[in-house]
Amino acid sequence: MLIYLVIALKSEAQAFVDRYKLKKTKLGDFTLYFDEKRSLIVSGIGIVNAREATQTLINYYDISDDDIYINVGICGASKEHKIGSLLEIGEVVHDGIDHPFIKNKKSIVCVNEAMSENKYELVDMESYGFLDAVSHSPAIKNFHILKVVSDHFEPEKVTKEFTKSLIFKAINDINKLIN
Repeated sequence: MLIYLVIALKSEAQAFVDRYKLKKTKLGDFTLYFDEKRSLIVSGIGIVNAREATQTLINYYDISDDDIYINVGICGASKEHKIGSLLEIGEVVHDGIDHPFIKNKKSIVCVNEAMSENKYELVDMESYGFLDAVSHSPAIKNFHILKVVSDHFEPEKVTKEFTKSLIFKAINDINKLIN
């Protein structure tokens, strides 16, 4: 079993890089960190980048039934969600269309820019790109979208160090969810 992580920001990825002492290389236009158990691609922000990075992993690696694809990142959330909470996503809403994939999990709205107004319960900028790529690959049997609440629609308060610390604190819970 291999774990493939698609992560938008280097500050989000750094927690995994530090924890697992991952090696750095390039895969296409993307930075890839890896060891014998996992490959982590840094997609950059946005739906298109997430889709392209995920597809790059899909195209490059032979996928087995045991492999797991995971999109990990931060998200904005309404105040009912505590900063640092790890959420398992089961539905992505994009352009007003619901894309459910796991029952009884959280729904996230995938938007094109950071939001400063509380219009939705949860928002991010990459989940739909990841979901679109994995759902069009019949070889992928196991995937997750996991988000850590970084702010209550105050994206200007989210720093690189804070982002890294949020993800680092969630790594053990992420491992429990996927194992």
